[in-house]
Order: sequence, then structure tokens, then C-alpha cells
Amino acid sequence: MIRFNKHAILAAALLFFPVVASAQRPTSEEAERMLRTNPALLDQIRQRILTSGLTPEQVRARLRAEGYPEDLLDAYLGGGQAGPGTAGQQEDVFQAMTTLGLADTSEVTLLRCGLNLDAVQVGDSALPPGVIDNPASRREQRNRAIQARCTARFDSLTRALRYRSGIDADSGFTLFGLETFRQPSNLFDPNLTGPVDPSYQLGPGDKLVLILTGDVEQSYQLEVTREGFVVIPQVGQLFVNNLSLAQLEDVLFSRLGRVYSGVRRGAGATTRFYITPARLGSNQIFVQGDVILPGAHRISSAGTAMSALYAAGGPTDNGTLRRIQVRRAGTTVAELDVYDYLLRGDASKDVRLRNGDIVFVGIHGPRVRIVGEVARPATYEMKPGEMLDDVVRFAGGFTPTAARARVQIERILPPSQRSVVGVDRITTEVFSDQFAAGTAPNLPVQPGDVIRVFPVSSRVRNRIAVRGNVRMPGLQGIQPGRTTIAQALNAAGGIKSDSYLGQILISRMERDSSRTQLRAALRDTTGVVIGDFLLQEDDEITVFSVSEFRHPRYVAISGAVQNGGRFEYREGMTVRDLVLMSGGLEESALLTEAEVARLPQDRTGGRTATTFRISLDSSYIFSRGPDGKYLGPPGLPAPAGPSPDQALLPYDNVLILRQPNWELQRNVAVAGEVRYPGKYALETKSERISDILRRAGGLTTEGYSDGIAFVRNRNSIGRIGIELPRVLRNARDRDNLILQDGDSIFIPRYSGVVHVKGAVNSPLAVAYVPGRDLAWYVRSAGGPGVRADLGRAYVTQPNGKVEAAVKRRFAPDEQPKPRPGGVIFVPERDPSERDSLTVFSTAFTTIASILGSLVAVIAIVNR
Repeated sequence: MIRFNKHAILAAALLFFPVVASAQRPTSEEAERMLRTNPALLDQIRQRILTSGLTPEQVRARLRAEGYPEDLLDAYLGGGQAGPGTAGQQEDVFQAMTTLGLADTSEVTLLRCGLNLDAVQVGDSALPPGVIDNPASRREQRNRAIQARCTARFDSLTRALRYRSGIDADSGFTLFGLETFRQPSNLFDPNLTGPVDPSYQLGPGDKLVLILTGDVEQSYQLEVTREGFVVIPQVGQLFVNNLSLAQLEDVLFSRLGRVYSGVRRGAGATTRFYITPARLGSNQIFVQGDVILPGAHRISSAGTAMSALYAAGGPTDNGTLRRIQVRRAGTTVAELDVYDYLLRGDASKDVRLRNGDIVFVGIHGPRVRIVGEVARPATYEMKPGEMLDDVVRFAGGFTPTAARARVQIERILPPSQRSVVGVDRITTEVFSDQFAAGTAPNLPVQPGDVIRVFPVSSRVRNRIAVRGNVRMPGLQGIQPGRTTIAQALNAAGGIKSDSYLGQILISRMERDSSRTQLRAALRDTTGVVIGDFLLQEDDEITVFSVSEFRHPRYVAISGAVQNGGRFEYREGMTVRDLVLMSGGLEESALLTEAEVARLPQDRTGGRTATTFRISLDSSYIFSRGPDGKYLGPPGLPAPAGPSPDQALLPYDNVLILRQPNWELQRNVAVAGEVRYPGKYALETKSERISDILRRAGGLTTEGYSDGIAFVRNRNSIGRIGIELPRVLRNARDRDNLILQDGDSIFIPRYSGVVHVKGAVNSPLAVAYVPGRDLAWYVRSAGGPGVRADLGRAYVTQPNGKVEAAVKRRFAPDEQPKPRPGGVIFVPERDPSERDSLTVFSTAFTTIASILGSLVAVIAIVNR
């Protein structure tokens, strides 16, 4: 049985039931599950799009114009299979269909409800008395009908999901038979085009086809008028209302024979005719009482009481399914019991309806509920004289897991029997041998009875469990007093070869449900038990494996290998095996020797490992060209080998050494105003900035050495300020840094401006004036702003160095002097800090207040 989250079983309404009250709407996950249970809905969406008259390109273009993904409806445009998707994706599809005019809002609502657009003819219902017939009133009535159908379907699906989820699995609250009318189905759709049985009575709206063959070859389309006539060319007008097809044939023999001499009965006829319905008319049927959509409905003239009942949404929860009356001209002409159709497939009392018939659904009769181990636990409506056996039969009989010794009936006492206050319900136990045969005794039932059929005991007897290191562990049956441990192990396929023979454990359950520990031993892996004994039910045998007690053993490799780490140890493993398992050596590996660290035999003195060196050779290089030559970078000479393999022990650590000073080329990028820009490989590890610029041909005539941008990408250091003019004059200058891999040098052109940014009144670039300091350039940019913190202003020189004002205690601050291409930045004050004037004013006010108070005190004392 499918299980759903019990907090989400109302979730179907989110996608399918937007017309249901928001308090009843479920989550999107359950709505998606409902959609998966109704694949016909996907076909309806596809059919609606394909019959819209739009080509796939037009649909995609209109989707794109409306802001939807153009492939939103691709799954429905072709002949492929469209999956249900998520709830959000389906909602996008419905919205797109409405926007593109492929369906109106009421039709989309029906699609959400999972109802068939063609089967639900809510728009054909007659308007209530006193309502003006116009498109607006028709639309309003259609929406009300859709609301009622969707609400009823929602309630039905909710009950079904609650049952399937296990919340109400033993409740039986499902009203048997109502879901037949809640599901989207064409089960009760009448035949609209024929053929029909000979007893079908013709009426207004029918369309007949008359075919003449033989001496005359002709066919006619004959419409039955409102007055019940058809007009046949050259024959005239015939009254056919309420005639069966057989009666019409008799009339046609007479009337056609007057015009066509070859029309006659018997073998001598030279002209023959055939009459068959091409389209059936409709009748106005009134469905009243406790139904979802009471009122007038247009039903096919071939429709029956079940067709009308389905068009009206079926009975409500209060409606009857056992006594549905068909009234004609004030007389009850038939009474339908839906249970006959649902339980036995008997539709003999489902009469064909005529125009003006009334289908009346009254209040339901007595109901009883049967729950538990029956095929269809539900609530059933009972007729007078029906007994307990009938209820069991309605429910499909007992399930195989039913305990057929007794049935319990919970009953509400009749008012006349409630002699003691508070004793309104009783429980009756019914014992009968008939339960074993699948039937029940003919005991009367009463309204409100709850019949409970209990399951057999869940405990399984004569069973043991064999677990652990056997070939087929699991449960197995035993013969009490005859099955031994050896027999149980043999039935489990025998023990595995790595089983621990010293002891097996047997856990035995005592009568008080406590357990006692027993044990035995194994002679060998054939399963011969030493000290074997008989087993009892619920015993649990556990066989252990030697590998369970073995700690994981490993070896490790590190250093110049592709994938270093730990590897499972295997007996006979060598260093060469371990190198292979690690992906081979790196290009920097030293091919003369490696180091092995091994656990010491003697740990005195804090010793943790014993190390020794082993020989390597060129045979450890596994990647070679077709001619067997090594294609990697040159390295130190290595012996040709192969040298003897070194066997490994558990927990050995192998270190593959690297070649001294081995590394690939270091690259430095030089760009800008140099003669030969490009990416240069360093020749030595001590190469400096001046060396690489010399290799690049030096600076061009337009190169601005004071504006050098030196960036170190290694370790994300970033730009470093360099005094390049000093470096070019003196190679020993401290700014002549040793280069590293990934460094970059950029020499810009000369820039004759100084940029002023930050909290100034007019941030701009000011022409460079030799000798002017930071304050002068700030004034040239309109001066500091209201919130400027001029004391923390700084200059980023064109070479990347940052300079700030040097504060002096007894002399004016020394302001930095920007160079051409420099950038001045004036930060804003921190809003949490108060300026010195504000601090001084506050302090002065406080001191003055204290002094005033002190003077007043002194004056009072002196008096």
C-alpha cells in the first residue's frame, strides 16, 4: 500500500482545486501525486493545444511574447509522452493556456480538477427560475457548477488519500459508491451517434439517414422536427415521434412503396432501404433531491438514469444510492438501486429516460460501517431486510488475514433501550462457524452499527533466525523438538570459510519475553557443531566472521607520486605495487632511492618508527613513448634496473623523494612600455626586476618608470610599491626584488595629472604641479567635503606606494607630495565619532554648570 505523509494528504487541492476554499488546500507535493494518478489530464491538455489551430511555432512565439519560456508547452505539441512535472510547472502550463486563449478560466478549472472537458456538460444545465438568460448568467451558472463538481471531487480524493495513507485505514468512513460519480470518466456517457437497439424511440433532435439501393440509388438526411416529423423528398411528411426503429420501418414500407414500386417485403423487392440514426437528440431531464448539481440537464435521448445522475455530479453524502426514483408524468416508472450495477453489474433497471422525466434522489437509508479485514471497508447503505451476511458480501468478503473466529459489532442502542443514563453504546461479539466459510450468519443490523473484522495474530510461530557469517542468513521454520543447530546452519547454506569456529551464540526467548544466552562451537568449516542441542522457536543463532575482529590494515605512500594516501594492505605487496596503485611517480621523483618507515619491534626510548632506504630505478617510470623512451622533463640519472622489489608489511609508510632543486620553469609577464613585452621564463632562482627588464630590452622613450605596476599573484599578495628609477640606477637597491613565478610587471606611459577622489567637493583630475602637497590638490578639487576626514587622507603614488601625512607635535604636519599619475583619496569621518569642537563644547558646558553650582553653594555658606 502506498504511504503518504499524513500531514499532506489534503495537498491535491493546491494544483487541482483553486476553487476550493484556501483553508482546505493541500501542499504542492500531494497535488503532484494526484496529477500522477490522473494521466488522462495530460492527454486533455495536449488535445486542447493541438485543436487550437495554432502551429507549434505560433504557440512558442506567443509564449515568448507573454513572458513564458518558449518551450513550456513543447511536451504537449508533439506525439511524445508528457510527464506530469512538478506542481509549479503544471500551474505555469495552465496560466499559459489561459493567456494564449487556448482555454477559458472555467475550462482550466476543470482541467485542474482532473475532470473531462467533454464529459462534463455543465453549460447545458437550465437556468434557475427567474434568471435572465444571457451569456453572463450562463457563465455564472457554469462557474457554480464547476465549483460544485470540483468540491465534490476534492472531498472524494481526500477520503481516498486518507485511506491510502493509513490515517483512516481502519475507519470505513468512505461512502461506498459515491466515488463512482466523483471520478473523471465517460463510463455513463450515452451513445450519441448510434447504432441503437430496436426499442429506441425517436424524438425531436434526432437525425436519421435513409439509404435507397437497387432500382433507385439515393440517400437522404432526415432531421426530426420539434413537432416530431421528418420530411422525405417525393414521399412527404412522416410523424415519427415516439416510434421505435422497428415501427418506423413498417411505416416506411408503406409510404415508400407508394412512390417506389420496387419497395416491398420479401424476395421480389427490387428497391431496398436502410434507416439508421446518424445523430441522437437530447432530452431535458430534471435531477432533483440530494445531488451535487440539482436542476435541469440536457441528456442524450439514449441516456439512462445513470447518465442523468452522473451529469448532476451524483448524490451528495446525504443522498441515497439504493432508491433512486424515475418519475414520469407524476408517476414513478422505475426505481434504480446503484448497488445492483456496482456489485453485480446489473443495469436492467437503468431505464432509458424521456423528455421531461424527473430523477429524484432522496435522503439515504440506514447505514452501517464495516472495517478491518474485508476487501472493501466502507460505509454501506442498507435496505429493509438486509442482514450481516449482506454487509460482508457488499464489502467483498473477508481478506486472507482475517481472523474468522468472531466479528464484533459496536451498536448504538435504540432510544427505547437506553434505560441507564450514559449507556448508549454496546459491543456485541458474534461467533459463528459460517465465518470460516467466508459468509456470515443472517443477523439483523441496525443503523449506525460498526462491524469490526479483526486480523489474525501477527506473531509467527515455529520460526528461528540465523544471522551473521552464513551463506543465506534470515528467518527459517523449524520443527519444535527436532531441529538442531547443525540442521539450521545447513538450511542457511552452511557457514562461510572465514567463520570464527571458537564460538557461536544462541539467544533464546523465555516465557516472560526475557532472553537467555546459550553458546556452542564449530569443529570446522563444514558446519559440524560441538555441543549441538535442539532449538526452540524464536531462537536467534549468530555466526561470527574472523574478519570482524581484524583491524583494517593499510600501507601509505607520499611524496612525488600522483595520488598519495592510504591503501589496503595485501599479503605479498611490494613498493612497486604501491607505486602503481598511487597512479605512478611525478616528474620530480628521485629515481635513485626512496625511504620506508616501518613500525619498530622495540618501542623503548619512545621509538615510533624504523626507517631505511631502498633502491629505485628507471623501471618505476611507467609512462613511456612507443619506442620505450621516457618523454618527461630531464632529471637526475637513474639506474637502468630493475632493482629487487621491496616487500611491504602492514602500516609501512613509503616516501618517494623529490629531486633536489627540481621545478618547472618560472614565468614572469612583462607588458607596457618595454621594447620586447612578453612572458619570460626565469633563468635562475635569484633573477631580479632589473634583470628581467634588461632582457625585455629596457623601457621605451615613452615609458614612465615611476608608474610601474608590479603585481605578485602568488599567495594573493597583490600590488607591491616599487621605486623603479632607483632600481634602474642601482641594482643593489632594496626595491630590486627577486622575482617569483606568476609575477607581472607593467610599465605605463607618462601621466601628467593627479586624481583627487573621496570626500571632496569636486572629485576630478588636477594637472600635476611640481612641489605641491596633498592639501593643495584637495583645495584644487573644491576643498574637503562636509564629512571629510582630512587628517586621514593619503596618496597612492603611481608606483603603488601609499603615503600619508606625517604628524608633528610642535610643528605643522608634513603633507605627502603626489607625483604625476598619483591618486589622492580623502575618506569620510566615521559617523560614530564626534569632531573636536563638539567634544570641547560639551566639556565646556559641563564644567561651567559644575562651577556655577559650586559658586552658589559657597555663597550660601558665607551667609
